[in-house]
Amino acid sequence: PARHFDTRTTEPISFFLSGLEELLAWQPDGNDDFNVSAVPLAKRQPPLHSKRPRTLVCHDMRGGYLEDRFIQGSATRNPYVFYHWRYIDIFVYFSHHTVTIPPVCWTNAAHRNGVPVLGTFITEWTDGQKLCEAFLAGGEEAYHAVSEQLARIAQHYRFDGWLVNMENTLSAAAVANLPRFLRHLTAQVHSAVPGGLVIWYDSVLQNGTLRWQNELNEENRVFFNACDGLFTNYNWKEEHLERTRALAGPRHTDVYVGIDVFARGDVIGGGFDTDKSLRLIRQHGLSAAIFAPGWVYEHLGEENFLHNENKFWGSLAEYLPTHSICTLPLATSFSLGMGTSRFLAGKEEEAGSWYDLSAQDIQPLYPEREGRLSTSCCLQDAWCGGSSLRVQGTIPPGEERVAVCLFSLQMPAPPKLFLTLLYKLEGPHPDKFAVALELTTWDSGTCHEGNVTSLPEPNSRHHPRFLPAPPPGLAKLLAACNRGSHGWTSRCYELDLQDCSLRDLSLLVSRHQPSPQETPFTCLLGEVRVLDAASMAASPAQVQSLMASQLWWQ
Repeated sequence: PARHFDTRTTEPISFFLSGLEELLAWQPDGNDDFNVSAVPLAKRQPPLHSKRPRTLVCHDMRGGYLEDRFIQGSATRNPYVFYHWRYIDIFVYFSHHTVTIPPVCWTNAAHRNGVPVLGTFITEWTDGQKLCEAFLAGGEEAYHAVSEQLARIAQHYRFDGWLVNMENTLSAAAVANLPRFLRHLTAQVHSAVPGGLVIWYDSVLQNGTLRWQNELNEENRVFFNACDGLFTNYNWKEEHLERTRALAGPRHTDVYVGIDVFARGDVIGGGFDTDKSLRLIRQHGLSAAIFAPGWVYEHLGEENFLHNENKFWGSLAEYLPTHSICTLPLATSFSLGMGTSRFLAGKEEEAGSWYDLSAQDIQPLYPEREGRLSTSCCLQDAWCGGSSLRVQGTIPPGEERVAVCLFSLQMPAPPKLFLTLLYKLEGPHPDKFAVALELTTWDSGTCHEGNVTSLPEPNSRHHPRFLPAPPPGLAKLLAACNRGSHGWTSRCYELDLQDCSLRDLSLLVSRHQPSPQETPFTCLLGEVRVLDAASMAASPAQVQSLMASQLWWQ
């Protein structure tokens, strides 16, 4: 069927639904299997329902379903990718089709990094008005049928809920049922999808008029009260934020104040001034909804996209609380889910552009310190996948080393950890530097390294012991312990901790000789792994009853 497969190539594609009939007629279909997310939502800290202000990203690009619709990837040059997952809480895929089901590659990439994904249910113009009247103006069976279908769709494709956006006027009968519909939809989504969400966009008022308020107020509060959050329109001023904060009360973090990065209309700031808007929102303790950050790609062009993207998110980092990883194993090759080549074990296997967000790895923090440190993607060389992480910086005069935080962690440390690192030093004098990993733990009187008699580490910094060879039984998993290839250096380490809680994983770059000058360095990271020794020793479960279907060789 054309909905599920590209008519030109027969490849499976992601799709949307148009109109009420298609929505109500939807049911799971064997051709759908490709569209079901294969990656469960990773746990992270703090969890979504914690009371700190959140950041929602709403992705709206050229109508949606571009190259990202190809479920098994495509040969796209310079595609749009998003990878600052550590800095955001919710990802919304937006388009102007009635029911926007997020392309599964986005759900896979977001879930791997702990971010829930919402689809969009939108009605607009006169067609939207007719659609709303058809299911809202009658009895509860009609709107119950719609909310049950929306919840079933999210559950089936394994994404996490809906942004509901009604951009048309409603009759008195329809608007009277709207809060009931939202309450029912929210309850259905919560029961069908663990941690599911329904967010309402600031558009229609309680009397059915279409008039954007740019705030939470008495005219739209009834809809906010019926679901998990409100996404406000973009043309607000500081007084709107003050009133919103007062009215929202304890639910102030459930208001996502809209920022249009394209800066359309009368806004505080978009583009590279987005931080001005974000600063004000945070001053009032509210959450933010960053709309169309693809501006970086669409407006500034594809050629220098990765550089501009780091600059854009770097300019906002001060106002974006980050998230910690709270489960092991942690293993990543830093791939963005795109590349100009494919690499395996440091060797280029295949040249040519590719794009597949489902293949994106767990992404690190991207620390930037003006002139002193930058982290970015390197497409020219990788250990595995399409890219490595380039860490460039300087060791200040008189100092021996610099620590670059890659991941923040929040979990109890297992008694024994194995860590692995693959790196490559670039530049004229790579032999001047040593590269290693450092783990920090949260300060506590109980935390010890090694056995009980050892003293607590000063300032909770732990430098794992170098392992020249893998321990017996783990030879396969840690095979590359001291065997890099193609210019990559491979290292394994172990660390024994007692009663500790993990805090940060950093890359440690040190120079062999102290120097009164600052020393610049460039290091490529190909892979980092943090493994719990106990769970590594257990054999993985055997795969049972494997089936293959829909095979089409071409």
